[in-house]
Amino acid sequence: MAQEAPKPEPEFDSRQLIKMGLELGPLLAFLAVLLIKGIYAATVVLMVLSVLAIIASYLLLGHVSTQMKITTALVLGFGGMTVWLDDPRFIKIKPTVVNLLFAFAILGGVVVGKPLLRLMMGEALRLTDQGWKLLSIRFGVFFLVMAGLNEIVWRNFSDQVWGGFKFAIFPITLVFMATQMGLIQHHRLPDGDEAKS
Repeated sequence: MAQEAPKPEPEFDSRQLIKMGLELGPLLAFLAVLLIKGIYAATVVLMVLSVLAIIASYLLLGHVSTQMKITTALVLGFGGMTVWLDDPRFIKIKPTVVNLLFAFAILGGVVVGKPLLRLMMGEALRLTDQGWKLLSIRFGVFFLVMAGLNEIVWRNFSDQVWGGFKFAIFPITLVFMATQMGLIQHHRLPDGDEAKS
């Protein structure tokens, strides 16, 4: 009986590591400066490092994700208003605005029958139409919940606690994505099949 060839181990993707570092680096620096120097200095650091992350993404990866472009534009807008108007509320509502934008875009795509997640993740995932619809609804609701949580935290807790929550948004999102693996496996299309309900 012929022995099966061992399955090749997945290759280490350094590009994903770079992408994660570029996303988390400015947030880590923001939190560190927030704890040491306060919210205004942290906001300036976040603005500068967000722009540098876009430049690094282009130089190292050859492209800049739409999500990074949108987030950086909002960081510059809300951060600029925070510093210019001497009002930290602007930078604190930025995560609320970002999450609401994602929620409305994703849920709006479901309403018009064009799941935005398929456009964003279609190369990585191949799901049935029903799978994309369910996943989109779940992501939309998740982003609405995160927007609500940000409002609760910044309005009721210290800048330091809010900074910790802001940093925690990324790992919370990863955990949420991991909980969707059952749905993804259930609605995954076999190779070669076209999307169907």
